[in-house]
Amino acid sequence: MTLFGTAGIRGPVEERVTPALALAVGQAAGESGATFVVGRDGRETGAALAAAVTAGLESAGADVKRVGVVPTPALAFASQGRRGVMVTASHNPPADNGLKLFVDGVEYDRSQEEAVEALVEAPELAPWDEWGRSERLEVLEPYREAVVDYVREAVAGEARPLEGLSVVVDCGAGVGALATPQVLERLGADVVALNATVDGHFPARESKPTPETLTDLSAFLADGSFDLGLAHDGDADRLVVLDGDGEVIHEDTVLAVVAAHYARTTDADVPVVVTTPNASARIDEQVREAGGRVERVRLGALHEGIARERERGGAGTAVVFAAEPWKHVHPAFGGWIDGVVSAAVVAALVADAGGTDPLREPVSERPYRKVSVDCPDAAKAAAMARLETSLPETFPDATVETDYGVRLEFPDASWLLVRPSGTEPYVRLYAESDAVDDLVADARAVLESAVEAAG
Repeated sequence: MTLFGTAGIRGPVEERVTPALALAVGQAAGESGATFVVGRDGRETGAALAAAVTAGLESAGADVKRVGVVPTPALAFASQGRRGVMVTASHNPPADNGLKLFVDGVEYDRSQEEAVEALVEAPELAPWDEWGRSERLEVLEPYREAVVDYVREAVAGEARPLEGLSVVVDCGAGVGALATPQVLERLGADVVALNATVDGHFPARESKPTPETLTDLSAFLADGSFDLGLAHDGDADRLVVLDGDGEVIHEDTVLAVVAAHYARTTDADVPVVVTTPNASARIDEQVREAGGRVERVRLGALHEGIARERERGGAGTAVVFAAEPWKHVHPAFGGWIDGVVSAAVVAALVADAGGTDPLREPVSERPYRKVSVDCPDAAKAAAMARLETSLPETFPDATVETDYGVRLEFPDASWLLVRPSGTEPYVRLYAESDAVDDLVADARAVLESAVEAAG
């Protein structure tokens, strides 16, 4: 059985993430004497699944603190010093739901997920007189206050750093409506919140914020009356940033700006930023200029990358930021992905710089392409083995990494990545270059040849 993907368990509630599965996962994850916090986003099926996972945890001997409808970052915040289960499908369609497990503010790693999977089909229940109990816990207000305090003290150094900044937040009918507008207002911003009624049908737009789904927000910003636009997905772990004219700022540029800020302002002698293989070399450029270095980890495993770099690091080394496109971890605040903190940090940087343009100006934004090439699952391993040889031979000037696919970085900071999809019968090709069409054409020919030979 394979339950966990790159972001917990996720899928259609009528076929995959059923109450029976939630009960079984709760029974498999729970243990006598443990305490779990359980929360959910605003999906229609969330209440039933939260009840099922709570019953499973209690019957395994765990106590449960029910935190209700909250952003995923707030549930992670509440899981510090204990464990947690968030019922969410993040940016998936409304008919989906999912389960994400935390321990001490960090997502379960692979070994912990495998341990749960091993027990799902035959969980062990506690004796009848040792079942756990549940009670309500208020976490939303403590979480909002913690975010405000963090930005005031660790990022901006003043009580109202957003004074004079006008911001539009598109909550997308998700649970970000319960945190981000309130946090920004307390930091001094003039905030307009769009689609701020939590609704599990996501009637305003798709839950996943993209340039295609944020057309209403872009139009709202187009007359230039506001300084900044921000948008969340359904559970507020993702953040998309728009400038005052309604243009979506590339997610890697946002990542590079925030990463450079942390690398530049830390007290650490060697600041480290953890990101993923599909993230742009513009991040490496900005972090190097700020005195830090970039390390990469597989998609969906930022927490594992942080732990790895902390173990490797010597005196004076610190992981100051970790991110993949749209999803950021702020280690000085907590070990989880947090779109609410990201919204506040980005807003503080924009306010300090006097707009988004001064932040973007130092960042090299090269053309980017993503291509999917058909490849049966059975042929992926053989195709990737061939590409580890054929791509470096085709591009001998590139530096090659093969830890998470085949990633080539060129002397001019152009790069390409080839990796197998974990969920679909494709091999993905990502490339960024001033001559991106030529680079993609050459790389695609090598990729298609490898797939054909492997099939």
